[in-house]
Amino acid sequence: MRSTFSGIEVSKRSLFAQQTALQTTGHNIANANTQGYTRQVVNLVASRPMEAVGLMRSNVPGQIGTGVEFDSIKRIREGFLDQQFYGENKSYGSWTVRKDTLDKLEAITNEPSDTGLRQVIENFWNAWQVVSKEPENTTARAALKENALAMTDTFNHTATQLSELKSDLTEDIDVKAREINTMLTQVASLNREIFRIEGLGNDANDLRDQRDLLADNMSKIINITVENTASGYNINMGSTRLVEGVNVTASFETPGDTTPGTKINFEDAFQDGTLNNGEVYGLIYSRDNYVQSYQFQLDSMVKALAQGDMKITLPKGSVLPQQPPAGTVIGTRTFNGQETLTDEERVVTADAGLEITVKGLNGLHGLGYSLESPPQSGIPFFALKGGATEYNAASITLNQAIIDSPAKIASSLRVETNTDGTIKKNADGTETVVKGNNDLALLAAGMRTVRLDFDPQTTGIPILKNGSFDEFFRAIVGQLGVQTQEAIRQTDNQKALVDQIETRRQSVSGVSLDEEMANMIKYQHAYNASARALTTFDEMLDKVINSMGVVGR
Repeated sequence: MRSTFSGIEVSKRSLFAQQTALQTTGHNIANANTQGYTRQVVNLVASRPMEAVGLMRSNVPGQIGTGVEFDSIKRIREGFLDQQFYGENKSYGSWTVRKDTLDKLEAITNEPSDTGLRQVIENFWNAWQVVSKEPENTTARAALKENALAMTDTFNHTATQLSELKSDLTEDIDVKAREINTMLTQVASLNREIFRIEGLGNDANDLRDQRDLLADNMSKIINITVENTASGYNINMGSTRLVEGVNVTASFETPGDTTPGTKINFEDAFQDGTLNNGEVYGLIYSRDNYVQSYQFQLDSMVKALAQGDMKITLPKGSVLPQQPPAGTVIGTRTFNGQETLTDEERVVTADAGLEITVKGLNGLHGLGYSLESPPQSGIPFFALKGGATEYNAASITLNQAIIDSPAKIASSLRVETNTDGTIKKNADGTETVVKGNNDLALLAAGMRTVRLDFDPQTTGIPILKNGSFDEFFRAIVGQLGVQTQEAIRQTDNQKALVDQIETRRQSVSGVSLDEEMANMIKYQHAYNASARALTTFDEMLDKVINSMGVVGR
């Protein structure tokens, strides 16, 4: 015998099921713009049917349906796409940082332009050219002094900017370490909460979305793999386990952190290959390759300018100082700054001149004579800033003696000689400089095209081992341009891949407002129909209860 009240139960279950479906649809619509949200669906199933009562079996054909129920609310998400996203997102993070670093290096170099380092170097060479045309003009020397100061100041400023960029990248690594540590703690906490909630038979969909969003963000910072286990997500970086269920098994070193536990040093992980992609990899790579390389190139250029081995040819009639500067090579002799030449050895008599090797502009300047009286051989043109022990972009400056007196700039390579070619001596034994001679100024102006060894001690990998000063600087700028172009290309390609995978993920997991509105109408009609059915059953029962069995009253 069928139950008189079964229709009410069927309608009630339908009302509850459709109401839940409507609420889930509303939840989807409310989170249509929520980052990391995965759309949810209610799984509606027919409730267990009821067989009519009978001693052995029911004589009524079929089973009696009992309506509809929802057994779960599930997220629509595809794990395979998540793994693809992690793989492409880490490369995108690395190239984004590298591109940003190269953009900053381009801004520091500021080439090609009329205000960058190339221009001040050009002005310096041109100032020497002006001095060669007017060797006795003190105004030309003053202009040369100012241009030399402008060049050394620009070198110093560029070196400071590169050092600051290097420090900024190191600080960013520490910031990323703190960020990752926080995320790892949050993932472990979410693992614990999800395990508790789902252990009670509920669906922790929104918490799972939060955990997946953390994994997405981490995948851009470091190379991670994610394992979905019964106890939650296990997060690995290479072969190193970072999170296992509810426990953070390893974290990253940060300055001042004294908390116990296994600590991973990003620098060590970079060296052993455990860290091989992501923003942190990009930061370390940019600092140790791009920035450090350009610091080395700039330092090599400055060192070659100030004291690099340079072959020059002294014209016939040139008169060397009695004590050639240290490092000067004449024939087979290498001078230490204390050895002296005889008067006969000092005069260049060969028609082809005399080829010697000097230590950069400092060595060349030390061969010449200034405008001072009595004549003095040239002093080093460049000097080191206080405390520095070698020439580099940060330490080079103009000799303070030249700053104080531009007359100390040497442009002449000659003193007065007798008709037989010997050096003329004054009554007091001094010599007279030929102030109108411009041989040294011409040699200095020609340094821009003289071939130099930019790394004689093989301390690094110069962009150009041998070449002229101008060629070396053009090579630096050219390399920077090519590297930036490649970084832009790689970044654009990786972004396209990430966007493509994200589009596919959104097509599966994203909220479509059109679809949700259609579902809302569908569930609304079903709810209204269930309510109407419940009203109908109520009217039937009212007739049975209140209007039947009253005959004969």
